[in-house]
Amino acid sequence: MSDPFDPTADPAWLLTEAGYDPLRQSSRETRLAISNGFLGVRGVRALTRGEGRIAAGRTSVAGLFDTGSSPRAVPARAPGPDWLRIRLATSSGPIAQDPDEVSDHHMTLDMKRGLVSTEFQHAEADDLRLRILSLRLVSLSQRRIGLQTLRLMIDGGVADMVLEATFEGLDLGSIATAREQDLGVWRTRRSDKGLAVASRASLTIDGRQLEGQALDPFHWRWSWKTHPGQRVDFTRIVAFSRADTAGSDLDEGARSDLAAAWRDGPTQLVAAHAEAWAQRWAASDVRVEGDPDAQKALRFALYHLNGAVNPDDEQVSIGARALTGDDYLGHTFWDTEIFLLPFYTFTWPRAARALLMYRFHTLDAARAKAAAMGWRGALYAWESADTGEEATPEQLVGPDRRVVDILTGQQEQHISADVAYAVWQYWQATGDAVFLCEAGAEILLETGRFWADRATPGVDGLNHIRQVIGPDEYHEGVDDNAFTNQMARWNIRRALEVAALLAARWPAVWTRLSGQLDLTAAELTAWARVADTMVTGMDGTTGLIAQFDGFRDLEDIDITAYAGRSVPMDVVLGRARTAASQVIKQADVVALLALLPETFSREAVQTNFSYYEPRCGHGSSLSRALHGVVAARLGQADKALAYLRQSSAIDLADTHVAIAGGIHIAAQGGVWMIAILGLAGLSLRDDGLSLEPRLPAAWSSLTFPVQWRGRQIRIGIDRVLRRLEATLEAGAPMAVWVEGDRYELGPACPLSVNLAAETFDPRQAA
Repeated sequence: MSDPFDPTADPAWLLTEAGYDPLRQSSRETRLAISNGFLGVRGVRALTRGEGRIAAGRTSVAGLFDTGSSPRAVPARAPGPDWLRIRLATSSGPIAQDPDEVSDHHMTLDMKRGLVSTEFQHAEADDLRLRILSLRLVSLSQRRIGLQTLRLMIDGGVADMVLEATFEGLDLGSIATAREQDLGVWRTRRSDKGLAVASRASLTIDGRQLEGQALDPFHWRWSWKTHPGQRVDFTRIVAFSRADTAGSDLDEGARSDLAAAWRDGPTQLVAAHAEAWAQRWAASDVRVEGDPDAQKALRFALYHLNGAVNPDDEQVSIGARALTGDDYLGHTFWDTEIFLLPFYTFTWPRAARALLMYRFHTLDAARAKAAAMGWRGALYAWESADTGEEATPEQLVGPDRRVVDILTGQQEQHISADVAYAVWQYWQATGDAVFLCEAGAEILLETGRFWADRATPGVDGLNHIRQVIGPDEYHEGVDDNAFTNQMARWNIRRALEVAALLAARWPAVWTRLSGQLDLTAAELTAWARVADTMVTGMDGTTGLIAQFDGFRDLEDIDITAYAGRSVPMDVVLGRARTAASQVIKQADVVALLALLPETFSREAVQTNFSYYEPRCGHGSSLSRALHGVVAARLGQADKALAYLRQSSAIDLADTHVAIAGGIHIAAQGGVWMIAILGLAGLSLRDDGLSLEPRLPAAWSSLTFPVQWRGRQIRIGIDRVLRRLEATLEAGAPMAVWVEGDRYELGPACPLSVNLAAETFDPRQAA
């Protein structure tokens, strides 16, 4: 690549926002955000940002948390500086400053290369005419590096021109401990984390470097006279460094990273970054034929998923808005384990491992939370920041402007089973014995211990879990939430399974771990009794699962009567009436059907999906994903596709413009889940992978890669030919199950299986 401004980008991979719309600008900034799992920058304009946009371009740094000074303050991700600001001026004053002053403005996200470019024109007095191109990235090959380039093409006019490059937001809450021309070091006020930023910039005119004037720290100015045909190139490279403990040589690390990147130069930086993205796309791209909108939705989802994680940092996880916005203060929820880990586990196991190691490193905090509430084992924080301590705010201001107590930090306890679920799925998919022995088994055992202690025996001889909040957060303090109880039972049984596995295969590990945790045979036997007697909510006669004790006694409200509403159902009905009704915020029993399909017969899945789907108001961005997965498995492929489109539209469409807080990363993970776990029917078996495809009418084919225990497999499902093909691209032979039949897949023998007619038209089923 000879020029960072590559004009040959494939239009199918581009997302372009034209013009300026102040009502939609924050949404566009979210969509066009760039991230590499360590650094994240929203899609703000460098020059024509508009009024009140000073802090909009600040950089999010993964793991950089601090806590405010108020008594009830919780950790929040501390902002990094905005390193993209540029000011252009002539003797007549600033130019290209107001968004309305420029014409033909296009800002484009190149999802294939993971970068954002801008192009626009500007006409000034004295016939000065400019064409301006810009490019920015945060490197996927060198995660601490950011690059900004700007090109001015002088199409006409002569003027004295000034370009100023500055940083803004240098003191957004942290304390500066060093401030030089091209280096700053800060420490957070209470968490004592360190951040260093080094920067270097240059400007050339027709290939000749122009010396700049150093003004203030991170503030440079270049002055020259323009003439028609002149080309001006500005380059700025930044290096960020984070330290979690005092005493780190932050400044030296940032300087060293910057020096290496500056030697490489923008062309090589772009090339290395693009190659890293090419590798990610080779391992994760999902291709759909026949449905351009679904293809765009999947590419957009995968772009943000691939940019949200850093596999080299086990001390951080992915927040509810990744690194693209400030909603939820950067906190991590169950979103990561349930809606994101499947994608990483099947396409990027190293990244999945790092995310699970974050849960291992915060296991002591989970133990401490359980102990503080009077239970043994590990209860993970509902909202987690850097330390793993509970970070859920105690109160918030509701839609009616009243102060509302937040109970999820105390009562939404299924998070421990969700973490265990992700650990087990990773183990089953990868066979990573080192992880299991060193981290995963301990998580499973301590979460299993929590549930065994948390459940209490009743006079009915069964074990109950009382006073919880399930995924449906409209109902608080309920007893025997089916999702919580059944996931707890599943968690206990996997803990018992891993105990037996360690004792049989790695006895030394079991001796060490059981001694460390003081686990006895008697305690394990007691766990088994709890699991066997756990209330499940299942009605053996009807096959219907009660979402919680007393749910079916609540008011049954027809949600379709409120079609077209623009706010969640709890706002429409009010909190009190919603809590007294069967209106559900998000998938709850349906989530159980999606996560534990082997637990239920097809008839039970159909019965419960038919009952709970029409009662769900989808008041959470997470909800549609699990509904889509279950619908696909039931053969309702077109309904699943509708859920996929709705999940994508949360961020990709302009129908709702309230995404200033960042990308709904779990909803984007849900887009992949519906396509692969739902419509392709991918699931794990002990001896291989299983596929039960159900493609929607709009898709002529679906092709995707997955990884399983060191193998790389590519799956293709052709609707026209009614055929599934699988190719083993790397690794040893393995078993693949297609529609219930077992096949051998080897390096030299691709698999081709004719699919049943009902795969594409359930009405043809016998």
